[in-house]
Amino acid sequence: MTDPRLEDLLRPLAPRVLGALVRRYGHFDTAEDAVQEALIAAATQWPQEGIPANPKAWLVTVASRRLTDLLRSEQARRRREDEVAEQVLPSDRVTSAADAAADDGDDTLILLFMCAHPSLSQASQIALTLRALGGLTTAEVARALLVPEDTVTRRISRAKQTIKESGIGFRLPSKAERADRLAVVLHVLYLIFNEGYVSTAGPSLQRPDLAADAIRLARTVHGLLPDDAEVAGLLALMLLTDARREARTGPGGELVPMDAQDRSRWDRAEITEGIELVDLAFDRGIAGPYLLQAAIAAVHDRSSSADTTDWARIERLYDQLALISDNPVVALNRVVAVAMAHGAASGLELLATLEADRRVDEDHRFYAVRAHLLEMIGSVDAAREAYESAATRTGNLAQQRYLRARAARI
Repeated sequence: MTDPRLEDLLRPLAPRVLGALVRRYGHFDTAEDAVQEALIAAATQWPQEGIPANPKAWLVTVASRRLTDLLRSEQARRRREDEVAEQVLPSDRVTSAADAAADDGDDTLILLFMCAHPSLSQASQIALTLRALGGLTTAEVARALLVPEDTVTRRISRAKQTIKESGIGFRLPSKAERADRLAVVLHVLYLIFNEGYVSTAGPSLQRPDLAADAIRLARTVHGLLPDDAEVAGLLALMLLTDARREARTGPGGELVPMDAQDRSRWDRAEITEGIELVDLAFDRGIAGPYLLQAAIAAVHDRSSSADTTDWARIERLYDQLALISDNPVVALNRVVAVAMAHGAASGLELLATLEADRRVDEDHRFYAVRAHLLEMIGSVDAAREAYESAATRTGNLAQQRYLRARAARI
């Protein structure tokens, strides 16, 4: 898919079409392949033939016929042709748009729970979510994750085989399972967004296309679960963070830190929407980790300049977040808040307590924070060394260039 307007139409339809097929026929693994082929057919035919009056119905029709062919072929290879008629609707059953669209339900949430099944690895969950829910082809998923296409193919194949072997029914998990599974769903979307916000490798600081996919999927979950404060918090966090995207890089793609960003370039519409989501979600009860992170982002986005940032408020929010989250990056961000509220020396003292945490002691962010705080207290040589150490620990070229430039400047 190359036409952005066509992509904007097809990607939101992908999970709805897949849901329709899996609900009718089962066979998640084969149905997902059929939907991908239908999407490719649409991308090829619609620019020449025009977009049909009912795009979803067209896709369901084409995908259903392709699914029938795939299943019949599979059954034939297993010498069980006699079972095909019992398991699959005849190919002439779906013949009209009206029939294809008879059930217009949205099964996106069920699909998200399937893609976030706890038996799948995190890498497989992300790849399968991007393909099945994001509507991306395998090649697009590979480009999004900056890994070889055959790696993505293997991850997706293993994931679909695991789902097939598990015998998962096409239904929402039980109430007892739902909270844990929803947490996995949100975590997968959070990881996808983070990869778009700061690419782990490559020449560009950020991947706006990947961040946009994560936001779109988070909107979908929020639409299905509008009263869930953590779902709202995750969407708000994404919006409030993405709002700064245009200001985060300079003309040459160089990283611009928040305190030096031109805040007139921040997206006010995303900020307004994100703040409204935060305010409404806080009214619903106890705040979870995503909502607290969104609240921190809202404090930054409300500030007219770096100098007017309410660091005391941010520190209090991080204190709350630290009580419910054992995330070392949260602890590292709390160090920054303490340093900005009480001075760099206080931050360095708190940072020393994290050195023993192996989850963060080799992370470039640990050394970048140390470098910044050392620079603030005038320890130039130590700061320069820490900046260089941080640069060697990130695969993102824009971050490397920024950190080495800071080292050279001091």
